[in-house]
Amino acid sequence: MKLKQLGLLAVAFWLAGAILARPALAATGGTIDTGDTAFLLVASALVMLMTPGLALFYGGMVRQKNVLSILMQCLAIVALISVQWVLWGYSLAFGPDRGHLIGSLSWLGFRGVGLEPNADYAATIPHQVFAMFQLMFAIITPALITGSFAERMRFPAFLLFTILWATVVYDPLAHWVWGMGGWLRELGALDFAGGTVVHISAGVAGLVCALVLGRRRDYGRLPLLPHNLPMTVLGTALLWFGWFGFNAGSALAANGLAGNAFVTTNTAAGAATLGWLAVEWLLHGKPTALGAASGAVAGLVAITPAAGFVTPLAALVIGGFGGAICCLSVAVVKVKLGYDDSLDAFGCHGVGGTWGAIATGIFATRAVNPAGADGLLYGNARLLGIQLLDVVVAWAFVAVVTYGILKVVSLLTPLRVTAEDEEAGLDFSQHGESAYPDAGLAALDVVPAVDGKGVVPQRELVIN
Repeated sequence: MKLKQLGLLAVAFWLAGAILARPALAATGGTIDTGDTAFLLVASALVMLMTPGLALFYGGMVRQKNVLSILMQCLAIVALISVQWVLWGYSLAFGPDRGHLIGSLSWLGFRGVGLEPNADYAATIPHQVFAMFQLMFAIITPALITGSFAERMRFPAFLLFTILWATVVYDPLAHWVWGMGGWLRELGALDFAGGTVVHISAGVAGLVCALVLGRRRDYGRLPLLPHNLPMTVLGTALLWFGWFGFNAGSALAANGLAGNAFVTTNTAAGAATLGWLAVEWLLHGKPTALGAASGAVAGLVAITPAAGFVTPLAALVIGGFGGAICCLSVAVVKVKLGYDDSLDAFGCHGVGGTWGAIATGIFATRAVNPAGADGLLYGNARLLGIQLLDVVVAWAFVAVVTYGILKVVSLLTPLRVTAEDEEAGLDFSQHGESAYPDAGLAALDVVPAVDGKGVVPQRELVIN
């Protein structure tokens, strides 16, 4: 039987199971609070804004011949996951538990996801509002991965990879950590706003993608300079702004816990910016705008799993250390190992998310969130052990399944653009467009690699 026939047969069985599944209504209960509902609607909009912000953040870092491809990928993900989430993604991630591993398809097409609160997840907001808030996390996660394979993946392969990855990696992992009955949630793993579900998963998947697709043709041979750093800084500002919805919104109510998450988010971002700049200054002799932008994102990543469990002083440590280690992973480790993670999706999100998950096991305190747990510093070493297990499981699951998805996609369509298309740029070869049609072949792609003192001014210029 041919591969296409096997695929059609699998889809048929899946649809039959979905149709025959007994519709399961959500566990209703509680009373809608208009303040909480308004808060979550605004938070959802803020998190949605993060994906366009990410598009600008990434778009400024690629060469000018590839900027539209990054913007297009992020926009396509918003559309693609918005449809997938309603059809089956939300049901798999948050639907009635099946074996502590996955949600059932009982909420297929948002059946049972109505206007009443869901007592299992949020008792004061409509179930649909909760579902849409979670959708925004499902959107930005695969968007983060695009930074790892920027400038070299074919658009058809990207679309197929995204839908498969969201279904087979993101949805199960979200159920394990956040879904009622998920085994990591039952074990006691803490992830307030997505350190494991969003950042570790995206970062590790990005590393696998970078390794499977291989280096860009010019990597290590020519300087691969960011074409528009002001665009990247603007994207950073939008990400920082949207992250307040990301983390504070995860309190699921307009309350003191949301306020604490807001404070720890901003504090960690500031500390991480300084931490990254300090390390960069020591390594290269100059602090850069790209370093400041990357440091801010690293701090936001690191505090995400801990935002609703730790104090502001703990956030200073988590952010400052997170910025430093993410800078080292990008400026030293990536260079030594030689892999081409184009825009440092792994260096910022994989490393930062891992540190944040572990730090949650160290700094968490029930004084901030009684629904959480005390960490190592408060006499509970068990939580640190659980968080370490959470990290190991997430790394292994995401790495293995992402590799498998890439191999499946490669059987159906080539993963990587041809050498000629890569030279021409993905904007033209994949989309027939140019972001700067009057610019011609600008010299931005061939500027000297070093300044007058022989110092590498941008991290992409560190060549083996």
